[in-house]
Amino acid sequence: MSEFDAITQESLVAKGGRKWSAFPGSIGAFIAEMDFGVAPAVRRSLQVIDDRDLYGYAPADLTAELRAATSGFCADRYGWQIPVEHIEPASDVLAAFLGVLTHLTPADTPIVLPTPAYMPFFDVARVTGRRLIEAPMLRSETGWSLDLDAIAAALTPGATLVLCNPHNPIGKVYTEDELLALAEVVEAEEARVFSDEIHAPVVYDPAKHIPYATLTEATAAHTTTATAASKAFNIPGLKCAQLILTSPSDRETWKQKGQFVSGAASNPGMLATTAAYTRSLDWLDEVNGYLKGSRDLFTDLVTSLLPNAAYIQPEGTYLAWLDLRGYGLESGLAETINSRAGVAVTEGRLCGEVGAGHIRFNFALPRPLLTEAVERIARIL
Repeated sequence: MSEFDAITQESLVAKGGRKWSAFPGSIGAFIAEMDFGVAPAVRRSLQVIDDRDLYGYAPADLTAELRAATSGFCADRYGWQIPVEHIEPASDVLAAFLGVLTHLTPADTPIVLPTPAYMPFFDVARVTGRRLIEAPMLRSETGWSLDLDAIAAALTPGATLVLCNPHNPIGKVYTEDELLALAEVVEAEEARVFSDEIHAPVVYDPAKHIPYATLTEATAAHTTTATAASKAFNIPGLKCAQLILTSPSDRETWKQKGQFVSGAASNPGMLATTAAYTRSLDWLDEVNGYLKGSRDLFTDLVTSLLPNAAYIQPEGTYLAWLDLRGYGLESGLAETINSRAGVAVTEGRLCGEVGAGHIRFNFALPRPLLTEAVERIARIL
């Protein structure tokens, strides 16, 4: 039995985090964080804050070490050789996205979003006043694909396509052919891509993460990429992301206008991220092995206990997208499941119009709690 199996609901509640306090008494399967703690090197790295009295503004060496660690991690995991000067810190991926929209794109251009999509992308559109155009994904019995015709119709010169890879909430990991086909559409429409690759370290064989910006000179020129250690290494509260600027013109503009975004990463976050990327890879591999087993367990549980649900097993992330319309449900699923089954999940409608009748389920739980959560949902359905 893995040590992760032994983690109890009582111990998780005692920590007081949002995942286990927002819905008292419920199993937390909504917000995207794991229940497995952090790598030992990450924990030790935070002692440096007190040892060096780093309670003030970040010294240059923290930023330099973060850039070097990010570059090394991307080279090791994806074969992506990134010059350190192309990497900028940010507090989180959404702050980076807001900065990209504000400083690197025309103010009157839309955001094009393949859906279902990560919920806060809709909030970014509202905050910035940008028009948001949903481009629903195409779903077959065996997989998901982008609707390239719908994307082409929505894009205009300067518009921003949001690519989430691996794709939250469906867990799709895009192949090279799929990304190249998308790149042709983006280039033809003279648009841009914001590539959210925050879940990239959590991919299950035989899928492989391919950074979109690495495909061609054209994709490098029309893409900004954002990533972070927050999901794979379980440190979202430490506020540190990385924005990768592969366009020379974007880098020049960012030097003039991006300082408020780049200066917002926290000292604890930079220290922890550096420790994650350089000294925690064995821990990541262990967690990913556990998550793959949990994904397979979730698939078995859905197949046996929820036969009317439609579900495509994710290739990456620790999020599952579950279609419950076969049970006659269209809306209010999260509230119903939480109130009647004691399981807190994400309402599918928050991920776009196509989310009606769906839920997003975080399976990064200890397996006994994962099993109990699905059993509870099955009982009420």
